[in-house]
Amino acid sequence: MQTTAYTLVIGDKNYSSWSMRPWLLLRHFAIAFEEVRIGLRRPETRTAILAHSPSGKVPALKTPDGVICESLAIAEYLAETHPDAGLWPWDRAARARARSVACEMHAGFGQLRELMPMDCAARLDAPALDDALVRDITRVTAIWADCRRNAPGGAFLFGAFGIADAMFGPVATRFQTYGVSLAEFGDDGRAADYCAALLDLPAMKGWFADAAAEEAARTAPFGQ
Repeated sequence: MQTTAYTLVIGDKNYSSWSMRPWLLLRHFAIAFEEVRIGLRRPETRTAILAHSPSGKVPALKTPDGVICESLAIAEYLAETHPDAGLWPWDRAARARARSVACEMHAGFGQLRELMPMDCAARLDAPALDDALVRDITRVTAIWADCRRNAPGGAFLFGAFGIADAMFGPVATRFQTYGVSLAEFGDDGRAADYCAALLDLPAMKGWFADAAAEEAARTAPFGQ
């Protein structure tokens, strides 16, 4: 029997960048939820997801108001249903900027996604840096440094952790996995410090621990 208002349907924690975003928000803001994890890239994956998500994709948040699909839509729903939590900045100008960079992350950076897929447990060599990938990393670096330059305090883009930070969470994991030095992309130290803060977030550490356990189980010898 369901004991909370929300059930979050996600994919593999090691690989599913879209799933990470709403999970981080729910965990960081201590919003109670049940988790349904579905293994990706398996013959039964699509059928299993469709049992929960009409879009056939993860993440999906099952709520009293219906199923909410897509990470940014889930984030907006949580901001509306938990208005006192501060998922968006309280200041109107900062809130507008946070929405802008969150949407830019949601819609863009295709080369970064393609050439540096999320793999939390791995440490891999960086791919060849073509012009499009350099543009993507340089733009992320500029967003992070600019937001931190104008933040009122705290370690995150707009001071306290919020939706914009959750949207960039998977990027921080990619930079760690592929050993990206942001100083090579114009960083003055602010973006690197921000990336370190994201990776040090307790909710992020919880995700990494689950991803490591997931990978260990997947690669264990049969019967172990």
